[in-house]
Amino acid sequence: MVRWQPGARERLQAAALERFAAEGFDGTTVAEIAATAGLTERTFFRHFADKREVLFAGQDEFERLFVAGIEDADGTDPIAVVAAALEGATGFFPEDRRAWSRARQEVIDADPGLQERELLKLSKLAGAMTDALRRRGIDPTPAALAAESGVAVFRVGFATWIAEGEERPLPVILRAVLGELRSLLA
Repeated sequence: MVRWQPGARERLQAAALERFAAEGFDGTTVAEIAATAGLTERTFFRHFADKREVLFAGQDEFERLFVAGIEDADGTDPIAVVAAALEGATGFFPEDRRAWSRARQEVIDADPGLQERELLKLSKLAGAMTDALRRRGIDPTPAALAAESGVAVFRVGFATWIAEGEERPLPVILRAVLGELRSLLA
């Protein structure tokens, strides 16, 4: 009989989200998550430092996609470069991840500590994007404004993408939100 089954990380994430939705983030223990996934606490801690990391796993890859989009973009217009970064980062959110993202956001919205963690993640992203824009030779103020604007476009676009009834792909939504921002600034 085989004891090891593949997909432990994904099973732990699914179990955690299920438990968080049912009992709340604070009402759920690592032991309960592991048991729901049919795994041990030790296995949980091989994959995640703590239960918050279940919701924030992949943050480095998320940030890397934005920075890579900036590095690979053509031109010098800061907003156009950020648009390329937004486009490149949509690969982190394939269509089959929408339901999980929606459920994850509901858990985050219900917990002030998780909301703070989400804001820190986005602040770190803005800093990384600013640094990437500056490495491209863009002056500090336009680089910071473009990066912060890009994060705002992402936040609004992502919230739209996970809204009930929304069916448009994330790239389409982000382009529309960026267009709205450009209209406001014109």
